[in-house]
Amino acid sequence: MKDSIAIQLVREALRECQLDPDMLLREAGIDPACLSDDTARVSTQSYANLWRTASDRLDDEFFGMDPRPLRRGSFAFLCEASFVQPTLGEGLETALGFLSLMLQGFDAHLVRHPTHIEIALREQHTTPKRAFAYFTYWMIVHGVACWLVGRRIPILAVESRCSPPAFIEDYHVMFTRNLQFECPTTRLMFAAQCLDYPIRRTPKELQRFLARAPANILVRYRAPDGLGRRIRQALRESPAAQWPPVEGLAGRFNTSVSTLRRRLAEEGQSYQTLKDGVRKELAITAMNDPRMTLEAIAEYLGFEDVSSFHKAFRKWTGKSPGHYRRFNVSSGQNDQRN
Repeated sequence: MKDSIAIQLVREALRECQLDPDMLLREAGIDPACLSDDTARVSTQSYANLWRTASDRLDDEFFGMDPRPLRRGSFAFLCEASFVQPTLGEGLETALGFLSLMLQGFDAHLVRHPTHIEIALREQHTTPKRAFAYFTYWMIVHGVACWLVGRRIPILAVESRCSPPAFIEDYHVMFTRNLQFECPTTRLMFAAQCLDYPIRRTPKELQRFLARAPANILVRYRAPDGLGRRIRQALRESPAAQWPPVEGLAGRFNTSVSTLRRRLAEEGQSYQTLKDGVRKELAITAMNDPRMTLEAIAEYLGFEDVSSFHKAFRKWTGKSPGHYRRFNVSSGQNDQRN
């Protein structure tokens, strides 16, 4: 789920940009038939392709959701202006200032408190925007902030003036479980010490980041050389039943349990979330092998029984294992025959 986008958000994007949906979907590599399936999900790259296609057609990198278009090249300029700042606090001030100039309805400012920081929108006298507009804005701001400092910035809470959307689960995954709606102010909150994180990005790193955008702001930030990446690689190299407890993992990486947990928390992760993510990757790979029974896959992934695997797989993909195999594996085999 963390590497895919629900079809409900695709529908939201199509609704906002008001362009021919079939044209946009086909150019993005998304089957229009997916729109009628509430359980469908598309890859983050496909959603990124949709975002880029809409930006090209509208000359607006914000899906046409503001009276002032966010012209093509605005995201790149925002990053170029922010990454030369010394700290995250100054980088965010630069980014928010630029977006406030470019967009009419998103005038944001940093509010500093002793224990936390909030990015708040000044919009008390306007009709609340739709949730999709707010969360797309937070995707941009938070995604850039994480990249600037090379680590996941944990979000404490997100409050919105709008009513809760009909579909919310992807926002929980992207941001935080602590989402509040119909609040007096729209704001995103994180720990105060994050503003002091140094920015040490190079022009080459900036070019790589821009080349991969916006796909790289649609998922939780993962430091390419971070501890989480090394742990994921170690987990992939052994069956789930042999994964060590956190104490054994800390010993493998020559650190204490408390230090390991702290470093993972700085990247916005935990050992449990890493195990869940790798288990999902392995599950999908195994499901694409028709020779493996569901019982064998459940055992391989360390589940107690097939029923537990069934529940987990449905949560990850929105489909039961049987449904997934009928429509994914069998269609892939037909493609190969043709």
